[in-house]
Amino acid sequence: MLKERLEEYFARHRQEMVEDICRLVRIDSVKGEARPGQPFGPGPAAALEAALEMARSMGFAAENRDGYVGTVDYGPGPRQLDMLAHLDVVPVGDDWTVTAPFVPVEKDGMLYGRGTADDKGPAVAALYAMRAVKDLGIPLQKSVRLILGTDEESGSADIAHYYQTEAEAPMTFSPDADYPVINIEKGRAQGVFTARWDDGAALPRLVSFHAGSRANVVPGVADAVVAGLSADEIRPAAETVTGETGVAFGMTEAENGTAIHAVGESSHASEPMHGNNALTGLMTLLCRLPLAEDGATARIRGLAEIFPHGDSRGVAAGVARDHAESGPTTLACTVLHLEDGRLDGQFDGRTAIGATRENTADVLVSKMAERGITLDCRCRDVHYVPADAPIVRELLKCYEQYTGQKGEPLAIGGGTYVHNLKNGVAFGCSMPGVDNRLHGADEFAVVEDLILSAQMFAQAIADLCG
Repeated sequence: MLKERLEEYFARHRQEMVEDICRLVRIDSVKGEARPGQPFGPGPAAALEAALEMARSMGFAAENRDGYVGTVDYGPGPRQLDMLAHLDVVPVGDDWTVTAPFVPVEKDGMLYGRGTADDKGPAVAALYAMRAVKDLGIPLQKSVRLILGTDEESGSADIAHYYQTEAEAPMTFSPDADYPVINIEKGRAQGVFTARWDDGAALPRLVSFHAGSRANVVPGVADAVVAGLSADEIRPAAETVTGETGVAFGMTEAENGTAIHAVGESSHASEPMHGNNALTGLMTLLCRLPLAEDGATARIRGLAEIFPHGDSRGVAAGVARDHAESGPTTLACTVLHLEDGRLDGQFDGRTAIGATRENTADVLVSKMAERGITLDCRCRDVHYVPADAPIVRELLKCYEQYTGQKGEPLAIGGGTYVHNLKNGVAFGCSMPGVDNRLHGADEFAVVEDLILSAQMFAQAIADLCG
């Protein structure tokens, strides 16, 4: 049986595979300044060449595609399956404790280092899956290609370049997410909004408001300055709003008024219900204060009507939508800066199946315009591969066969490398319940999970290309 043959093969090649992952992890492949033949800098280029050299040493045809991606091919006939991984990594930070970011260390069954889980470890697992199919003489009728990208973390210009001249395979999976299989990625509605007005001098008034720095992060803190009201005058409303929202407020006297500091809980904007938005909490408080009816007050009240605290699904905004497979649309106001008659802000929406520009972005543009705010909203469609599609069925079968766990397709609010591919899904390599500390300090991969992933990938190649 193929499963037993693959288990025996990877038992023999375990240490070799770990060493090859370490070889790539030692390369600092954070995006750098473009150079000739190195569109994303010398680090990603070095990682790509090392991986292609590794593939050639295994007897594969491997090609560098203008420094953007590398391709590794195996099998006869037309290409049936693409495996899409990446070799670039995010910046490392300085708070690592187990090892230095680019000094991989295996400890207690875990391999630590930047890229071990995202995505050099999975990329090597896919390469070794191809090697196992070749070495074991597993017969194929169609071919498989491993695509090694170098810009996934900074916009995926690598893949955009590749697909300008290459057609996507009938089936694609990316080992750059979670098991069992991700077949739905919500759409995006990203808004940037502005307003301008003649600043008034009537008291009490809102002098400034500042919260958030990244659109995809629900802010855990927010700050405002109110002139004409003392801390004692603000405190009763603050205590009431804290009781309603859980957002805490502190007041101090500032040179230009009373400074209000709001503390909630940060979360990723794809899951705003898991945080407690300090921005909307502070807007709630400001709407309870007897502020002068000026431009700043009007805009804050208008935004609070569209983004009331605790409404993570866009009900008040008129864009709420749910779907049995994708789950609901989520919406969070995440960035807001107001001062000197000027307001600038952003929101992040993750849209459900059935959401369109007309029933989402256009609705938000209209509601903001009614409140004197100009909105530019960019949309991205939902990525959806039906649960009964052959690639979803076959990958779930592999997962169940090798893990012994029931596999169900997943929907996520984020996006993966395959978002724009018609028949692409994400498959591994993070097992359910494992936090690999992706993008954080002490990133790690569970070695046995990578070995198991390689076995599943080899089985998938045999099943889909045989």
